[in-house]
Amino acid sequence: MTDKILEENKRRLARIHRRFDPLSGEGSTGERFETVMPGAEDKSPIWLPVSMKGIGLTPGNYEHMRSLHDFPYWAAKYVYIKRKGGGDDVPFVLNRPQRKFVECLEKMRLDGKPIRLILLKARQWGGSTCSQLYMAWLQLMHSTSLNSLIIAHQGVGSDEIKDMFDRMIESYPAEMLDAEERKDPDRSGRKKKKMERVGRSGAIYRVPSRNCKIKIGTAERPDSCRGGDYNLVHCSEVGIWKKTDGKSPEDILRSACSGVLYAPMTMIVYESTANGTGNFFHREYEAAKRGISQFEALFISWFDIDLYSLPFGNEAQRDRFAAALYEGRECEAAESDRCQPGAYLWWLWQQGATLEAINWYIAERSKYSEHGLMAAEYPSDDIEAFVHSGARVFDKYKVEALRKGCGVPPRSGEIDDNGFSPLASGGWKIWKMPDESGQNIDSRYVTVVDVGGRSAKADWSVIAVFDRMPMAFGERPEIVAQWRGHTDFDLLTEKAADASRFYGNALLVIESNTLETHDRDRHTDGDLSSFILNRLRDSYPNLYARSRSEEAVTRGAPVRYGFHTNIATKPMIIATLVKVIREGMYIERDPACLDEYLSYERRQNGSYGAIAGCHDDLLMTRAIGLHIIFHELDVPSRPLPGSNMLATRASRRSPRSLASW
Repeated sequence: MTDKILEENKRRLARIHRRFDPLSGEGSTGERFETVMPGAEDKSPIWLPVSMKGIGLTPGNYEHMRSLHDFPYWAAKYVYIKRKGGGDDVPFVLNRPQRKFVECLEKMRLDGKPIRLILLKARQWGGSTCSQLYMAWLQLMHSTSLNSLIIAHQGVGSDEIKDMFDRMIESYPAEMLDAEERKDPDRSGRKKKKMERVGRSGAIYRVPSRNCKIKIGTAERPDSCRGGDYNLVHCSEVGIWKKTDGKSPEDILRSACSGVLYAPMTMIVYESTANGTGNFFHREYEAAKRGISQFEALFISWFDIDLYSLPFGNEAQRDRFAAALYEGRECEAAESDRCQPGAYLWWLWQQGATLEAINWYIAERSKYSEHGLMAAEYPSDDIEAFVHSGARVFDKYKVEALRKGCGVPPRSGEIDDNGFSPLASGGWKIWKMPDESGQNIDSRYVTVVDVGGRSAKADWSVIAVFDRMPMAFGERPEIVAQWRGHTDFDLLTEKAADASRFYGNALLVIESNTLETHDRDRHTDGDLSSFILNRLRDSYPNLYARSRSEEAVTRGAPVRYGFHTNIATKPMIIATLVKVIREGMYIERDPACLDEYLSYERRQNGSYGAIAGCHDDLLMTRAIGLHIIFHELDVPSRPLPGSNMLATRASRRSPRSLASW
């Protein structure tokens, strides 16, 4: 196995160090085709973007057309930036993470889409510089009158941005700015200034030849961030913006970006390192990651950055390192608080890090007394980037192992008395339809309801349907259907009953404490949960009820329907879920549920809950459902040949209670 690791490491290093020449186009961004320079005696190959195919290139138009279509070429040939560590300015040659960033931007532009990106990054690779210069490329090469707004975190950041533009524009050829200059570079008469100040604030500049403005503001001074006629907006270090003068980051960004049309050749980028959870940047990134935002999400890890690599002294050291990495791949205990367990290091390898990168990580990790401090500076994935104070409940490696079950695309639609109706905008996701093959398994399907609120800002309500039949064959139960939304309590229970009928009169488990809490909060007369669930019991008999003691049965205490999550039962069902996830005991279909697992914590006071800004509604349906499936229901028997599940629907026992199991 060590030999295979070493061979794979060679391939990874070869990809990292492959030739990148932005001037010839070799190894550059995007899809390219090979050709030769038009009219040149030198017939050495060049690689041009496929968008240049069919363009009649000549020696006279080559430079302009190449710069128009090829951002890495334009940047390396015409843009100079400050050299790190001092010295003369250097051409802006994209590094590896910058190329990854630009490919994402270019895909949206070339697809004719508005550019909307939220960038979560490790430090020290020039993400802000790349974003700002990409906007400058759109302004200076693609279209006149494209105005840009750049919002830095602090005044120091805005000064650095202004300095960068000054350096760029000073060395930028005048003929690239002005078509008249290109026609006659030696023309007499007064030439236009390359860039000039607008007004007295010192925050707005104009490039006269392109009729475009560049405005620079800071989050510390919200008035400097007001938008207007702007097409391109870059917001830097959004994660560490603070409330100022009664203005939140949301208010600043709404003001800055509200005037940007959702149209091609517009761009909004939120970029930042992470700074905890529950803040604006964290919420926006999570929404983009789930695909429910106008934005796309991009994460740059520390091992995407060439700087973070530590070569070995010789091949023997590398060989021993590879062997130790493999041998320790299942070790989940760290030797000290200044190192990571072998399982984590092996996970880094599986994520694509080289041996040299992992070697650097081990050395750097020894500077920090806990993993969270290291992750804040050098996140390995977008989950650990958002460091929080609690302890994560679920092993993220085991959670990720469930993701392979999430590749099955669901059907969308609605379920009612007439069954399932396909509908693109329907609230139900169906991964498997009910099995009507005649296999009779008692309570084969289990429906679990987590009750949320009615308003859009309330917690989600979730209905999840489990199929237990695979357990009869020694396999795992699986999620087959799900609904998530906001609705009234009574309508939610009716929707759950419709789905349960559709799925073979499934055992219907409704988490009741939200209903009961609602009773107490509203100080209503009577018990709303009992009223709703008792009424449901009249129309749907296969309803889950809590167990009653012998004394309660003797004195005729009423049956209490629904699963009550409280200080006693919540640790119990979470403990079951920890075991189920650790051992891969069920099949998950919804990747959003895995995101909830990864953002679930045990807080310092011992309670469980989602980290700020996240949800646990999907998680709770799994915790309740899987606990009941594994601890309160018998393992289903193999169905007898010829048995008919549908024919027995009317004869099911009801009500179901724990006392009967």
